[in-house]
Amino acid sequence: MKRVLITGSQGYLGSVITEYLTNNGIECVGYDTGFFKSGLLYSASSTQTIVRDARDIVESDLKNIDVVLHLAGISNDPMGKLDASRIYDPTRVYALEIAKICKKMGVRFIFASSCSIYGLGKDELLTEDSEVYPQTGYSMNKLEVEEDLRSISDKDFSPIALRFATVFGHSPRIRFDVVINMLTGMAVANKLIVLNSDGQAWRPNLHIQDVCKAVKCAINFDYNGGDLMVLNVGSEENNLRIIDIAKIIQKSIEGCELKFLAENPDLDKEGLIKDRKIKEGGADTRTYKVSFKKISSELPGFVKCDWSVERGILDMANKLQELNFNEKTFKQTEFYRLQQLEFLYENGFISEDLRWLKTQP
Repeated sequence: MKRVLITGSQGYLGSVITEYLTNNGIECVGYDTGFFKSGLLYSASSTQTIVRDARDIVESDLKNIDVVLHLAGISNDPMGKLDASRIYDPTRVYALEIAKICKKMGVRFIFASSCSIYGLGKDELLTEDSEVYPQTGYSMNKLEVEEDLRSISDKDFSPIALRFATVFGHSPRIRFDVVINMLTGMAVANKLIVLNSDGQAWRPNLHIQDVCKAVKCAINFDYNGGDLMVLNVGSEENNLRIIDIAKIIQKSIEGCELKFLAENPDLDKEGLIKDRKIKEGGADTRTYKVSFKKISSELPGFVKCDWSVERGILDMANKLQELNFNEKTFKQTEFYRLQQLEFLYENGFISEDLRWLKTQP
């Protein structure tokens, strides 16, 4: 049985991946600082967890570990009061340090990267060899970590970077600050979909269960190519415009209205829907479509994704309705990464460099 250490195990992805891997015969050890531990939509499975910041991983933590799955990081743009370099530079440093420990100890390393590094695209499908134009600190950080991993790759250390499309689907620690989750949550809670942009931008989308499938295949793949393997993870049929996603949700959940935040800012008094990266007037510069041919041929066991956007939306809507989901739950700060970090910082729970100062009640 393979033993995997998962950084960021108590996040949106980690909470689902650990259960999936365990159910598929892979032993998991979690590693998480706990920023989002309390944000539970429903009960999460218990996983052996080291409660510590990823910056503090040492060699002894990787004893008897076969693979590190590195999910930990800042998964949204930084707080307005803090400089981006203070947020992202440490995540780049510790990703490389963890990888170096893995290399020294003969532990394989899988990095959760993102298709957002492509940033800008025209009508072509972007491949792993396409030019990249990261538009945010988050996507630039993902690219920099990839470059650092490539710089230390050799015949004895061959990491894998999984460039995930925009993930959606329910999780015990769900995020409502990603497009499909947000729009589906709104629709179930209020019979209303509010777009924070004009909806014309393209996004590749990936169901969280297909994330789990790709991770499992990467763990079981004893890749030793001598260089960083980069794989886009997703399905070309799930490249969709945001307006088209909204219409799928509207069709799936009876009685939903569709409105635009730019026309009525009062629809978002709490500031949870507004995206600080979208320009005034609703234009979103981040628009791209992605090719996923390489993963089908290069990653053993991963032929294609199992989940369409339509299927995933229906599954999530059913889950939310089963939980009697409402507007109050939808607006819980813990389900929004940027707002949760701002809450912890502004209330003195964490420092400017995102270290705990006191325990959250």
